[in-house]
Amino acid sequence: MASFVTRCASAARQTKTALTTVYLSRCQRWSSSTNEDAKERRPEPGQSENMTDIGTRNIFSEEHDIFRRTVRKFMEEEVVPNQMRYEDQGYVDKELWRLAGATGLFGTTISADYGGAGADYKYNAIVDEEKSYANDAGTNGWTVHSGIVMPYIDDYGTTEQRQMYIPGMVAGETIGAIAMTEPQAGSDLQGIKTSAKRDGDDWILNGSKTFISSGYLCDVVIVVAITDLEAKSKAHGISLFLVDASSPGFSKGKPLKKIGQQASDTAELFFDDIRLPKEALLGGEKMLNKGFYCLMNQLPRERLIVAGGAQAHAECMYEMTREYVKKRKAFGKPLSNLQTIQFRLAEMKTELCVSRAFTDQCIQLYCEDRLDSALASMAKLHVTDLCNKVATECVQLHGGWGYMWEFPIARAFAAARAYQIYAGSNEIMKELIARSICSDK
Repeated sequence: MASFVTRCASAARQTKTALTTVYLSRCQRWSSSTNEDAKERRPEPGQSENMTDIGTRNIFSEEHDIFRRTVRKFMEEEVVPNQMRYEDQGYVDKELWRLAGATGLFGTTISADYGGAGADYKYNAIVDEEKSYANDAGTNGWTVHSGIVMPYIDDYGTTEQRQMYIPGMVAGETIGAIAMTEPQAGSDLQGIKTSAKRDGDDWILNGSKTFISSGYLCDVVIVVAITDLEAKSKAHGISLFLVDASSPGFSKGKPLKKIGQQASDTAELFFDDIRLPKEALLGGEKMLNKGFYCLMNQLPRERLIVAGGAQAHAECMYEMTREYVKKRKAFGKPLSNLQTIQFRLAEMKTELCVSRAFTDQCIQLYCEDRLDSALASMAKLHVTDLCNKVATECVQLHGGWGYMWEFPIARAFAAARAYQIYAGSNEIMKELIARSICSDK
């Protein structure tokens, strides 16, 4: 018996020694792997000297950085010097669209078959972020044109429709818009009145739209219209049409005067008995009365785009304010020497870093086709609310100069307010998030 116990104890010691050796070996390999990964990992914005520095954020690569430098240079050289002129006229020059197209800023996710880059969504996000880092709202139409309208045509259009419109849009020669909102129907898309009725093989379009980005300059518009008045619900009777701005019966209002984003072309559109060929129905007959499905399917992307732009804009405002308080003196010393100012900057940066982590997570999820409507709504709600909070704080830290229009922070403050309204108001975002929480299914 004693011999048996001794053998068991010896075997246990040998097993323990073997397991310990394996464990230590694995730890060493893990430690080595972790150290190598750490060397390759990029700093996050909160660890960088400036939150807008290139070369940060682990969702991006060196190839993304190269593209970002191109976009940043374009914004600094071609857009920023003309911002005040664009605000005065209410829109950016058409030539700027063509320059942006030639630089490769449009259609980054579109297949090379139609002139695009065939790249991932992160390239699209970079363009939107760099527009915000440049504190520019005049080019917001680019976001709609490249990030929303083109994907609609690419995802749902026929081959002929893609060939007809996308190459020109990628080149910046054809400006695209999408017309959803009406005077009496904003976030409630089922409340629209614009309709299209069959007349032989054609469709007759009547109605009006408002607050349409690039409405004044647009060459083609995706129009949301009712095509089945007898449907059990309007959601089952909505279709999308590609309407050329040159169509008889199509008219545009002047650029609307807004309190912010004044260089961003926004207009009313009117459709008076426009005769459309059957080829104008986006996606052809198979997509008849399926427009609401298309809209719902694309809204997460649209809301992510708004969140991404708002996050970058908030970082831009924070950095311009940090620079200002380091130079501005009060009581004989820089404002940044005052503890109350330091604490407010510390709070802002902390909130921005948390929000950046969430926004980047959503970007990555979208690239993996895993971003759902609820999460996109959370991103839009949280980031746009934070952006407005940062805008208010930054204007306050600028003092009286923050209320002067020639100061960039004043224009940023006015521009930020729209983020909480378009792409579905933040009140609607709360409703959508709540449904996902309280649903019985």
